[in-house]
Amino acid sequence: MTDPAHGAAAEPATDGRKAAVPSPADPTDPTAPATRTAPAAPTAPATAVTSDAAPAADVTPPDSLVLRTGAFSWLFPRRGSLVAVALGVLILVLVALGTFASSTGMSFSETLAGLFGTGDPATVMLVQDFRLPRIAVGVLVGAALGIAGCLTQTLAGNRLATPDLIGVNEGATAAVVASVVGSSTGMIGEWWLGPVGAVLAAALVVLCAGGAGHRGHRVLVVGIGVSTVVGAVTDLVMSRQNDNTAGGVFLWTVGSLSGRDWSVGTPLLLILLGLLPFALAAGNRLQLLRFDDDTAAGLGVPVRRIRALALTLAVVLSGAAAGIGGPIAFVALAAPVLADRLGGRARVPVLASGLVGGALIAGADALGRVIAPVEIPVGVVTSVLGGPFLLWVLFRPDRSAGRP
Repeated sequence: MTDPAHGAAAEPATDGRKAAVPSPADPTDPTAPATRTAPAAPTAPATAVTSDAAPAADVTPPDSLVLRTGAFSWLFPRRGSLVAVALGVLILVLVALGTFASSTGMSFSETLAGLFGTGDPATVMLVQDFRLPRIAVGVLVGAALGIAGCLTQTLAGNRLATPDLIGVNEGATAAVVASVVGSSTGMIGEWWLGPVGAVLAAALVVLCAGGAGHRGHRVLVVGIGVSTVVGAVTDLVMSRQNDNTAGGVFLWTVGSLSGRDWSVGTPLLLILLGLLPFALAAGNRLQLLRFDDDTAAGLGVPVRRIRALALTLAVVLSGAAAGIGGPIAFVALAAPVLADRLGGRARVPVLASGLVGGALIAGADALGRVIAPVEIPVGVVTSVLGGPFLLWVLFRPDRSAGRP
């Protein structure tokens, strides 16, 4: 009953290895539909679509250059680096001009000779021991104010939320003035009292404002109120002092670098060198807070710790600057705004703000020593120039959402 022909024909169907490759000449083979899967040719369009969509993954900012070494990469800010170099050169030029700006009649060539130590001993001593330390302290004070202003503006989300407008500088001033109560020398107190008073004032402002989160306008309003009250207390204390003490302290309370040297410049330099890396790291994280706290937290940012770090850095820097140079106005406001215009809006301009602040103080101090027969304190010069600048900031439209 068994037909050999049929048995031979059925043999390939019982062999699993041969059943996977049926004969194309046998359309009645029941295994043909199961084994004829999608051919490789239709996968070519999918590959082409993937290659066409690959360039869309490049999210590098237009002003940055990606540097890679192994598993690590870094976005090198080309525009920010050029701005930093240009500001550094500008500061060097202003330092040279500042050593020349005086009423002693010294020529510019003699000033440069004294600056590089190639002039006569009297000129070298005058330039290097008296003028240069004061100018260097001014640059450091301006850098501290610029960085502090950048952090507070970004933290509060308001361009007016600077240390000199939210009570921090007034707290530092009050602490230094309180230390000279009863003194008859007319000398100001220790510079380290500035950060102490600034911390106390900042704690009071944050406590009254209910935190330093998305309450930029509330922090600003409360800060103005605290600044007014603390300033009134400072004026009351000064009015009860003798003429010698009140006159010496008043010159400092308007912002002055007179008599400042390396004894106060060296501690401020160490503070800047120690806190600048933390300020740069905080600024890098603060740019993620431009969206909102939930988005930043989803990106892995410890929101509360970053806010606390940024506020602490700003208070300590502004307090140290006020303790050394007095409450110099408008530098903390102007430096971040100018740095933002120069360096672009892709990043929080922490370093550029410090450099702009140093340049502003150096230029204002030199200007105050040449525009009048009697030296004008640097704080008066910045206040005169800062008034129109404040109006420009108020009426200039802010086209960057979420930025101060």
